[in-house]
Amino acid sequence: MDEREDELLADGLAALAAVAGGWGGLTRFVAKLMRKNVHEIDLVVALSFEDTVERVAHVLGRAGRRTDPVSETGEDQRTIRVVVGGGFGGMNPVVVTALVTKGEAATSQVRLRAAAKEGLIRQRAGERTATRLAALLDM
Repeated sequence: MDEREDELLADGLAALAAVAGGWGGLTRFVAKLMRKNVHEIDLVVALSFEDTVERVAHVLGRAGRRTDPVSETGEDQRTIRVVVGGGFGGMNPVVVTALVTKGEAATSQVRLRAAAKEGLIRQRAGERTATRLAALLDM
C-alpha cells in the first residue's frame, strides 16, 4: 500500500530483536528484504459512515497499537491503521489498514488490509489477522 507499511513492519521486527538481545539495526535491514504476506478483505457494513468509522476504530484499537495518521483521501473516506501482533505467539508485527468509504444510505464499505513479513516458515500472519479482524467487524 505504501512505504510507511514496510517501515512499520521493519521497526516492529527490530524492536522485537532488541528485546530478545539481538541487534535491531541488522534485523531492520533484513526485514526490508523479506517477502510480505498481504491479504485484503472488502466488507459492506450496515451502519452509517460515522458509526462505521467509530466501530472500525474501536475494533482495531482493541486489537493493536494505533499508528500515526495516514493522509486522508477525502471527506467520504477515513483511514485507520494499527500494528497488531500476529503469527506464532503474537510475536510477528502485522500492519492493519482499514479504509472506510461512505456508501449508499445507511451502509459503508471497509477495505481491510493486513501485511506481515514472512520468514522461512510461512505463518500467513497477514492473512490470518485480516480474517480474524474482518470477522469482528462483520455484523
